[in-house]
Amino acid sequence: MNEEIQSINLDDYTQIGEGGNGKTYVNPAAPGEILKVNSARMSTWEAVKREYDISRAVADLGIVVPATYRIVRVGKAYATISQRIEGKRSLSRICHDEPQRTEEMARLLCSKGRELFATQCNTQLFPSRRDQALLAIKQSSFVSRKNRERLRTFVESIAEDSHCLHGDFQPGNIIQTGADNYWIDLDRFGHGDPMFDIGHLFLICHIYAPMKRVQDIFHMTLEQFHRFWDAFAKEYTGQDDHAAFDALAGRFAALDVVLRTVFQKPNFFEKLFFGNYVRKLMKEYYS
Repeated sequence: MNEEIQSINLDDYTQIGEGGNGKTYVNPAAPGEILKVNSARMSTWEAVKREYDISRAVADLGIVVPATYRIVRVGKAYATISQRIEGKRSLSRICHDEPQRTEEMARLLCSKGRELFATQCNTQLFPSRRDQALLAIKQSSFVSRKNRERLRTFVESIAEDSHCLHGDFQPGNIIQTGADNYWIDLDRFGHGDPMFDIGHLFLICHIYAPMKRVQDIFHMTLEQFHRFWDAFAKEYTGQDDHAAFDALAGRFAALDVVLRTVFQKPNFFEKLFFGNYVRKLMKEYYS
C-alpha cells in the first residue's frame, strides 16, 4: 500500500498554520483541501495511518470533524490531505483576535465537550484512557517509585467509562466557521472519565501557560489562559467557587504529563521536563 502513496512537493504549497504537533499547507490548485505534515516523530507511516483511521472512525460516531481524504508522502515523511474548512478559526485564535470573547469561547468548549463526553465510544476500536494511564505509570522512569505508586492507586480508583474523550482537549482543537464547529487533531482519541480531558486543559491553562512557546502556539496571553479556565470551570460545575474542581483537575493533570509516554517517545530532556512538572503537581495536588 505504501508504494501507491502519492508524493507531494512542498514547493507547490503555502504554509498557513503551525501548532504543537505540526504544520498545515494549502495548494491553490486544490482549494478545498489542506495538507497536514506532523512533526518528525509523528510523521511515520504507522502514526499517520493511525491518525487517518481514527479521524474516519470518529466521524462514523457522528462527531463533527473535517473529512479526511488520503495519505500522501512529503519527502520521507507521511502526511494527510483533509477537507479545508473555509474561513475557519480555532477557538484560541478567536480569543486572540477578539479577547473580549475569551469567556464565551471557554463556555463553547465546555458545551462541545459535554456533547463529546456524552457520546458512546467504540471501545473495541478506541483505547481506554484508564488502561493507558496504568501503562504510562509503569513506563515513566522520570517519576519516583513513591509517586508512581500514588498515581497508580489514584488511577485504580477511577471508574472505567465508555464515553468519548478527545485526548488533546483545548481551545486550539475546535475550529469554527459561521455556526459550525469541528473537532481536529484526533490522534489521541479514546474513552474514559471526562476528567482526563479536563485535566489536560487545566495543565495547559495553569501549568504550561507561563511558557512563551505555549502562548505563541495558542495565540493567548497568560491572563487569557486564566480567564479561559475560570469561565470553563464555572460553566462546567455551575458554581462560582470551583476550588474543589481545580484540585481534582490538578490530580488528573499529573496523569496527563505521565500519559505523554504513551503518545510519544520522550527524549532525555523531555523526560527531565516531564519529571519536574510531575513532582510539582504531586506536591500540590497529592499531598
